[in-house]
Amino acid sequence: MNFHGRTKPHLRLTINGVTREFLVAPTTTLLELVRSKLGLTGAKRGCDDGNCGACTMLIDGAAVKTCIVLALQVQGREVVTIEGLGSPQQLHPLQQAFLDHFASQCGYCTPGMILTAKALLDEYPNATEHDIRDALHGTICRCTGYVKIVEAIEAARDSRV
Repeated sequence: MNFHGRTKPHLRLTINGVTREFLVAPTTTLLELVRSKLGLTGAKRGCDDGNCGACTMLIDGAAVKTCIVLALQVQGREVVTIEGLGSPQQLHPLQQAFLDHFASQCGYCTPGMILTAKALLDEYPNATEHDIRDALHGTICRCTGYVKIVEAIEAARDSRV
């Protein structure tokens, strides 16, 4: 395949536990790849400059804003989207906590919030309210005052014990 007279680079990565291979243009972002090639639309396009967090995915366990990450930068790495976190039959504890605590309204930011919280709790299982609020900085929700979101994350944290 050609990209302006050049061959498209080959990309191999694992997404939601499945190793995949793609030919991608050098300018393709991870967000574009996941949404357009795989139809995984949980991560949203918001700001396109890494400020809103709607596009957050986990890369090797770290919460990353994928609108500013080129797909080729994740060569050989492990990517988890919200679709890979749980299933409709068995929600991840964070997903369940968001439901139980009414932590989402429109839902646009929810996948980014949940994946950001997962990365935090995986690294700091006893994260304080301050830690949670600090981790959510840069993951914008325009519908809530974050109270229910923080409560849901605390509930998921407490349920892990």
